[in-house]
Amino acid sequence: MTVAVVLFTSDLRLHDHPPLHAALKAADEVVPLFVLDTGIHATGFDAPNRRAFLADCLGDLDASLRRRGGRLVVRAGPVVREVCAVAAECGATEVHMAAGVTAYAHRREERLRDGLGDSGVALRVHETVVTALAPGAVTPSGSDHFAVFTPYFRRWSQESQRKPLPAPRTVRVPDEVRGEPLPDRAEVPGTSPGLPSGGETAGRDRFSRWSRSGLSRYEDRHDDLAGDATSRLSPYLHFGALSPVELVHRARGHGGPGADAFVRQVCWRDFHHQVLAARPEASAKDYRTRHDQWRDEDDAAEDIAAWRDGRTGYPIVDAAMRQLRHEGWMHNRARLLVASFLTKTLYVDWRIGARHFLDLLVDGDIVNNQLNWQWVAGTGTDTRPHRVLNPLIQAKRFDPDGTYVRRWVPELTDVDGNRVHEPWRLPAEQRKGLDYPAPLIDLADGLARFKHARGRD
Repeated sequence: MTVAVVLFTSDLRLHDHPPLHAALKAADEVVPLFVLDTGIHATGFDAPNRRAFLADCLGDLDASLRRRGGRLVVRAGPVVREVCAVAAECGATEVHMAAGVTAYAHRREERLRDGLGDSGVALRVHETVVTALAPGAVTPSGSDHFAVFTPYFRRWSQESQRKPLPAPRTVRVPDEVRGEPLPDRAEVPGTSPGLPSGGETAGRDRFSRWSRSGLSRYEDRHDDLAGDATSRLSPYLHFGALSPVELVHRARGHGGPGADAFVRQVCWRDFHHQVLAARPEASAKDYRTRHDQWRDEDDAAEDIAAWRDGRTGYPIVDAAMRQLRHEGWMHNRARLLVASFLTKTLYVDWRIGARHFLDLLVDGDIVNNQLNWQWVAGTGTDTRPHRVLNPLIQAKRFDPDGTYVRRWVPELTDVDGNRVHEPWRLPAEQRKGLDYPAPLIDLADGLARFKHARGRD
């Protein structure tokens, strides 16, 4: 009996899973393996919301495998040690896994290849598992990656993508391979109250329901803060509970402007993956420096605390920050808005905001989180690096009657209409009854400081 190991990482699903598909073709038995990697724990990346969502994903994956005659083997410890141990226990000749783009993923792959090679076990790394197109599949003339989204999207759209793979009908797992108990969401403290359920089953159900009612309207409504009309699929994509290849395939099959707009957002993920694959240092350093002298945590401690707590005095900013804390998720338009407010109105280092997001976001990953923050801060791939999003203009455009604000800032529930966006302009008697702070900074003062810092005054 030949045996192969499939190391699951950010690909916690059975549908459209190239490593599992290849392993099942190559071997009689397969060990589906997930390692609770102490290396990731040491970095602090496994924040409570993601740890709880991960527990859901692993439980769902195990249940799906058991329905097919298999099971998920969970081990805990250094990933190379555990993978090599499992391969030795079952006599595997191959280990299959998805390719990653972060510096950590590259180091993990290199160490796995060396460790397995010492025992004569081959490591097979598969592309287009966590992205729809491999990071290096398209490149511009004279460069190893695209630095601007639009030409990348044009080339990406012209590339043929592989067809989604079906989930396996049967998975045979060797009996002798031991595993540890699955983690339990209920045992994870400090999670957000409104955290969604994880797992492939929940993700596929969410996409099916949203595609019936929301996909066709996505182009017109994806920026509607109060309407909450986005897919909310980002956590499932982050953990690989859904396949980007399959989502693009199904959206294109649906057709229409809404589907086109949704596919464009999937392409944004691929765009950032190919940037970071080429420039892994951009997870911590400016992709394009503007020579900013950012305010740090010592210089701006009170401002940063007010921003984190949703007490800036700008209701649209505070609503978004409170949504983040309650749900472990934030609307994409709101993410742009609060990031612009922190980096350009308060002139605080983007890394401080990115770290806070990673502390709470269930979909928080190094690729999209860090590069989106850089895009807003003007140190990334944005072709208009000095643009500043005015929170009042944004609020009146994307939350015109204040519904989103009143949903998340209960202190302002009784303020009617769009007056809720500027509570400091309310009559004095009405302001007295509000337990809500005055604006942290005048927008004009913040803009002037930013322009001066960038040498544009």
